[in-house]
Amino acid sequence: MFVAVASLGLASSGCTKLDTTAPAAARTHDVSATAQARFGTVDCREAKCIALTFDAGPSENSARLLDILKEKQVPATFFLLGKGHIAKYPELVKRMAAEGHEVASHTWDHKILTRIKPAQIRGELERTDDAIERITGKKPTLMRPPQGRTDDTVHKICRELGLAEVLWSVTAKDYTTTDSALITKRVLAQATRDGIILLHDLYRGTVPAVPGIIDALKARGYVFVTVPQLLAPGKAEPGKVYRP
Repeated sequence: MFVAVASLGLASSGCTKLDTTAPAAARTHDVSATAQARFGTVDCREAKCIALTFDAGPSENSARLLDILKEKQVPATFFLLGKGHIAKYPELVKRMAAEGHEVASHTWDHKILTRIKPAQIRGELERTDDAIERITGKKPTLMRPPQGRTDDTVHKICRELGLAEVLWSVTAKDYTTTDSALITKRVLAQATRDGIILLHDLYRGTVPAVPGIIDALKARGYVFVTVPQLLAPGKAEPGKVYRP
């Protein structure tokens, strides 16, 4: 699992020519709506918003992470893996949803979707969606492709399954270090308004870095939101790719 998951944090070099939609552009789609959240009402057209996202969980560290997020009153978006994660920690998936976080898909086996057949892509996504829906009662509307690698075939299947693809703008490369201070430094150096932060709670240095990241960004005036809140009052459209 380490090799497969480690590659998650790599720059999405294969996606540089993608037709992507920025959060600010998404927010112009429905100016009459109001962005509601379990953590309060946030209007990212006015607030300095940033989204904290975690890939490849749940893990043995997720309970502590959820405690931190609850204490700090910060919502996050969790892109979950099926095999060995959702299947192993269903109670944590349920808790994520119950505590107001966005629960999304990161596929079942972490296969690189651009390297497998359409039927396999569909299976990777459907199996994960079904597992999340059984636990939370809600089918995911967001997914993050492993390594950020996607193409027209992936877009088409996501559109058919009602999934929007979400990439990122901030990566701490937390798979390369157990140094929580370094992880914090990397995130803070890259953080910008409308940013989407990519972290992995399964790595030992990541969860201890989260309180410092939250406190420092709050001190800079950032408001933490889920990815759907970041796009609101617009709404993520299936088959589209969102990246700051």
